[in-house]
Amino acid sequence: MGQCGITSSKTVLVFLNLIFWFVIILLLVFVTEVVVVVLGYVYRAKVENEVDRSIQKVYKTYNGTNPDAASRAIDYVQRQLHCCGIHNYSDWENTDWFKETKNQSVPLSCCRETASSCNGSLAHPSDLYAEGCEALVVKKLQEIMMHVIWAALAFAAIQLLGGLCACILLCRSRGPTYKHLITGGTYA
Repeated sequence: MGQCGITSSKTVLVFLNLIFWFVIILLLVFVTEVVVVVLGYVYRAKVENEVDRSIQKVYKTYNGTNPDAASRAIDYVQRQLHCCGIHNYSDWENTDWFKETKNQSVPLSCCRETASSCNGSLAHPSDLYAEGCEALVVKKLQEIMMHVIWAALAFAAIQLLGGLCACILLCRSRGPTYKHLITGGTYA
């Protein structure tokens, strides 16, 4: 349709071809948004299982050194989310790091901000965050997923509304949809 319009200089066919491809692209974007919403809703329940598996693995590889990426990640999460361990601070007792250090303490990232003299010792549990990190990470990820789902739904609704408005405008228009730019005189 577009090739015929270009070769025969019929602007209406070129215009219709552009509209056709624009509609196809909009439909693909809309279908992608719907798929994101459906997959996000279906897999949001599976986030907890995946986080549990991953967090167990990362805690087992913790070695307390700054250059290690897993150790930095755990310390960062514990500081930012104000948590300690997987389920609580006692989870650290089962890690290789705890057994190797033999100092009966957890990482300093488990210390509450209000506890100025905290050294991570299990002898002073009131200085440590009581809540585990797994539940907080899952909650945070599910919040993010819900934001993505709502954003995709909002974009889809706006797209549908725009398509509806375009159809209404197209159906209301009477007569030719284009006019000649030059209505007389000579062409240069």
